[in-house]
Amino acid sequence: MTEQMYHTKRRQFYEKIEGFWADLYEEEYALYDMALLTEAEVAHIRLVSERIGSIFFKMGSLLRKVTDETLLDMGFSKETLSFIRLKTLSAESVISRLDLIPYGDSYKCIEMNADTPTFIKELFFINGMVCKEFGVENPNEGMEPLLRKAVHDSLYGSTNKKSPHIVFTAHEDHIEDYETVLYLQHSVRSSKFTPLHQLHIQKGVGLFDEEGKKIDVLYRQTFPIENLILDEDHDGNPIGLWLLELVEQKKLAIINPPSAFLLQNKVVQAVIWGLHEEQHPFFTEQEHQWIDDYFLPTYLEADVFLQKGLAYVKKPAFGREGDTVEIFDQAGQLMHANRQRSYSAYTPVYQQYIEHPTIPFRSEKGKQEGNLLLGSFLLNGKAAAIGYRVGGRITNNLSYYLPVGVKR
Repeated sequence: MTEQMYHTKRRQFYEKIEGFWADLYEEEYALYDMALLTEAEVAHIRLVSERIGSIFFKMGSLLRKVTDETLLDMGFSKETLSFIRLKTLSAESVISRLDLIPYGDSYKCIEMNADTPTFIKELFFINGMVCKEFGVENPNEGMEPLLRKAVHDSLYGSTNKKSPHIVFTAHEDHIEDYETVLYLQHSVRSSKFTPLHQLHIQKGVGLFDEEGKKIDVLYRQTFPIENLILDEDHDGNPIGLWLLELVEQKKLAIINPPSAFLLQNKVVQAVIWGLHEEQHPFFTEQEHQWIDDYFLPTYLEADVFLQKGLAYVKKPAFGREGDTVEIFDQAGQLMHANRQRSYSAYTPVYQQYIEHPTIPFRSEKGKQEGNLLLGSFLLNGKAAAIGYRVGGRITNNLSYYLPVGVKR
């Protein structure tokens, strides 16, 4: 396929899809190309994902019981301590995404996006359309109804009201967040969308939509808690903290639940690895084997890697899209760094660096080769949709979305 043919076919295909951001930041985002997996590979990814998810989810019960000092050392702000101890749903997170690197004949988890994962509409909806276009089987077939059920059940399961007022919200001027939330809102007929800036709050009373109706359940898929707690109104009132107080007072429910924010912190991976190194009985023998198989050594200092002469990654406890991530070589010299430094104030974690495998792909710029990262979703802890991002050594918001299909 020539570059001109690629450009034409890509434009014609994605132009037909309403509410999708095939281009982002005036750059190509969704590729008109396909990576193929075998059925056995897809099954293995799902097995690995559920095992990894079970380790993370098990940590929730432990972390809710630790001291305030421990949580503060992990990088949580004191204003969130009572909030993150709440357990409002049976699952720790309704929608979460694991970031996995193919490694040998298996996968290593570099992080879990438990609270505000992106990449949802691409994998649960768009991927099937691309598979149909290319005439291949969709590995995510049947996952969209499961997504809708998970969203629906979590919203109604988080309140005692028979007819709760359910509102979905996002930044209206951010196309990816806005369209993702509208896509998820289709899961619940008796709900509405209200832009984030049109919500208003009364301290200790409730959260209200633009018509002044009190909200019972708020779906804020793309609004991180670590940003929310800094939110103030024009008069300097800490409206973000007021919202957390409403949740604690059971005057408002939110999805993802508070427990998802607890697990979003990347220091959790350092705690998991520390317990594993001690062979702590909190984990069973089988779970220790899974940690050994699928997790990477992660610490709060780089000393271990420097002593062993191992390359490592430094990343903030809270952060997204590769922002503030740095890669160091075996001697501790900086090799790569993301230009964006939005999360430098957060507690850093240090994780062993492993190379991403590379994959060739077609793009508007011609044939390219990029580093591969696998996104694997969990719905209430159960394996769901999967898909690839390809880009540089640090996956960021300019990395491409590469659809996946199943080899016949």
